[in-house]
Amino acid sequence: MTYEALMKRIKTDIEEIIPKDIEITGVEFEGPVVVIQTRNMDEFVYDSNLVRRLAQGLKRRVAIRPHTSLVKDVNEASNIIRDIIPEEAKVTDVAFNHDSNEVTIEALSPGLAIGKHGSNLNDIKKRTGWAPQVVRTPPIESKSVKDIRQFLKESEVTEKRKDFLKRVGRRIFRDIPDDENWVRTTSLGGYREVGRSCHMLTTRNSKVLIDIGVNVGSHDKPSPYLQISEVQPFESIDAIVITHAHLDHSGLVPLMYKYNYDGPIYCTLPTRDMMALLQLDYIKVAVAEGKRPPYESKHVQDEILHCIPIKYNETTDIAPDIRLTLHNAGHILGSASTHFHIGDGLYNIAYSGDIKFERTWLFNSATNKFPRLEALVIESTYGGKHDFQPTRKEAAVELRGIMKRTLSRGGKVLIPVFAVGRSQEVMIVLEKQMKMGQVPKCPIYLDGMIWEATAIHTAYPEYLNNQLRTQIFQRNENPFLSDFFNKVDSRDMRDKVIHDPDPCVVLATSGMLNGGPVMEYLKYWGNDPKNTLVFVGYQAEGTLGRKIQKGLTELIVSEKGRPTAISLKASNETIDGFSGHSDRKQLINYISTMDPKPDKIILHHGDEAKEMDFASSLHRKYGVYTTTPMNLETIRLK
Repeated sequence: MTYEALMKRIKTDIEEIIPKDIEITGVEFEGPVVVIQTRNMDEFVYDSNLVRRLAQGLKRRVAIRPHTSLVKDVNEASNIIRDIIPEEAKVTDVAFNHDSNEVTIEALSPGLAIGKHGSNLNDIKKRTGWAPQVVRTPPIESKSVKDIRQFLKESEVTEKRKDFLKRVGRRIFRDIPDDENWVRTTSLGGYREVGRSCHMLTTRNSKVLIDIGVNVGSHDKPSPYLQISEVQPFESIDAIVITHAHLDHSGLVPLMYKYNYDGPIYCTLPTRDMMALLQLDYIKVAVAEGKRPPYESKHVQDEILHCIPIKYNETTDIAPDIRLTLHNAGHILGSASTHFHIGDGLYNIAYSGDIKFERTWLFNSATNKFPRLEALVIESTYGGKHDFQPTRKEAAVELRGIMKRTLSRGGKVLIPVFAVGRSQEVMIVLEKQMKMGQVPKCPIYLDGMIWEATAIHTAYPEYLNNQLRTQIFQRNENPFLSDFFNKVDSRDMRDKVIHDPDPCVVLATSGMLNGGPVMEYLKYWGNDPKNTLVFVGYQAEGTLGRKIQKGLTELIVSEKGRPTAISLKASNETIDGFSGHSDRKQLINYISTMDPKPDKIILHHGDEAKEMDFASSLHRKYGVYTTTPMNLETIRLK
């Protein structure tokens, strides 16, 4: 069916679903969404089931917009909103989203902003034409979130994005031949290794890339195999889907826009904001180390402009024969497992991304329930036969012991962390232990992007677990705002912390000791046996962190561009229980409780020996087909 024929059918279906007295002034696709314009917004405001009936009848995502003549410009609408909402609500920000015709209102007292039975919201809809959404003002302001919202509000960007979404809509719903279809998955990076994760899902009609990571610890093989003929040209790719923001999954996405990709990226909102933060820092670190970064900040802006955020459990057309649903992966903020429904029931495959199949201090456990599933591509970082991690509770006890021993002898605790995920979990545990008097009280310094990443966590509370949301927003007990935490926001402050003789704790990036501010502390504190270096996250093969774990004590680090030797005399400890990855037991539980169970299991994101052992164990235990492809292999699934 041609695009024009599809649009004609949709308009006919709309006419059959809605009451005759509702005037429809326009119907078009914006990306995967059917946008319906009307002069009768009141009918949709007061009949909440009407939109649901449309979505079910059309079997597509639906957005209702008022006719352009009813929509006030941003300045006028902002004044009306501030006039409607009482001053006691304390509105802190009003952000307009031109894609969805929604306006997000941040307020310190959301209930007062909403009004009794939503009266203020209904008033705003009628008087401005914008669909309001009220959220609680984040307790920590995020510069990244603010900058991204401001960027997307710029008139030039707004126009570009409108054109982009219409173009994506036409590409998604383009006419395709009614002929034999097939499904293949190609391993482009992160197979029999950890780092540079990248997969390509291919059908007869479509191509989708899942993750485009960089291995920051590798000098000879940092990038996925994007140059092969199956991937080229980039213009032939229908969509990019990103599971989460860590650089080994998202680090090279901006590179696509440098080399002529002009299509959409699908991910959660937190992933969009967090990966932009990490990518900009990646550029900054590369420049500081005298290296040439693979892309520039303008390419990160291109990425933001082309991003189409979707929520968990929201099914979206991304290609003529592929529908995508994101599910909570429990790994970091906004992390997702990606489920693809191909054709009209032809095939279903899920890529797990990085998963944590356990409730943590930050997130609910990863989802492993899907409508249908024939194949699963699953991570195996800790899939080895000896990879059994302590529980979160045991990890907290272990950290408490290290803290007490180190601080009582006047030492300092240095914790290399990824800015996203592990930092916030360690912060929650340390704050609780110091508040309860379980460890000596001392300053906790946060260096690198940790403070900003924490701010992004508070901007998206709906992605945190229920208990933490309640603690922060109902009991007004926010562990991230504790007086124990101190933001290191300048080189002078860092030098002051480094040379302060008193005991303290420092959380600093990067988590694998491959650059970043953590190296400054290691240079000065590493040769003192009173101090302790604590690893709480995965250390990839080839990184300095992994080498130290294996016993390396004579280190060569950079000091103002010159190689400098350090004799590591500080003790080093590894606490596995903080990991955002599932251990072997959790991975097996994830598969054993899956519903439905897949016919094929493909392993990636693990050292070769661990992948092979885990695949063999799964085959013996469940009799399921398992495989551990090498990079550049293609598997036909259907």
